[in-house]
Amino acid sequence: MRIIGLTGGIATGKSTVSNLFKANGFPVVDADVIARDVLKKGGGGWRKVVAAFGEDILLANGEVDRPKLGQIVFGDPSKRQLLNRLLAPYISNGIFWEVFKLWIKGYIIIVLDVPLLYEAKMDRWTNPNMVVWIDPETQLKRLMARDRTSAQDAQNRINAQMPLDLKRSKADIVIDNNGLLEDLDENFKKILDQVTKPLTWTEFWLSRQGAIVAFMLILTGVIGCKKLLARV
Repeated sequence: MRIIGLTGGIATGKSTVSNLFKANGFPVVDADVIARDVLKKGGGGWRKVVAAFGEDILLANGEVDRPKLGQIVFGDPSKRQLLNRLLAPYISNGIFWEVFKLWIKGYIIIVLDVPLLYEAKMDRWTNPNMVVWIDPETQLKRLMARDRTSAQDAQNRINAQMPLDLKRSKADIVIDNNGLLEDLDENFKKILDQVTKPLTWTEFWLSRQGAIVAFMLILTGVIGCKKLLARV
């Protein structure tokens, strides 16, 4: 099984790349979707966050006001770290089960879309690791246009994340998204050739198919040994 790590920064176009994978038939496990589920009213993550940040972060229906919580944590590194510590076990568990369900279905290539791939040390379990990269000026302009926010607010949100250049230095594959959507499409086609190459033996044995083959080999060996012993 090949688990591809996909990450980037805010407003870099990571979601667009994730959608390109989906459009080409690759299953994507989205950590942001899992994080939203973790914060749903009544869940373990919801209780932890409400206990830590108070009921002021809740909407009238009891759900977490995500924009309000975001403003709190983006402006305070210690609170952002606290939020990550509280939710990390729930998100990791959710990711594990989503990957396991895809393994059961027999998928051999899975994309793991995780904004905090390196921060959460999840890159140890993914290979290759991809970073969607754009230059700082373009990132700032795109974020301001997307969220209709000031330059200072946008820069604060960017600064709250691991620097893109540091992520790029850790990546196996860098997806340059400074150009137009058409340019990204062309870059993506080249990337597909890299990620769809034949599985290594290690990846094969980790797949469901590999596990079945290994089981059959072991079973055949056991039966063979029993027959051999019976003749002795």
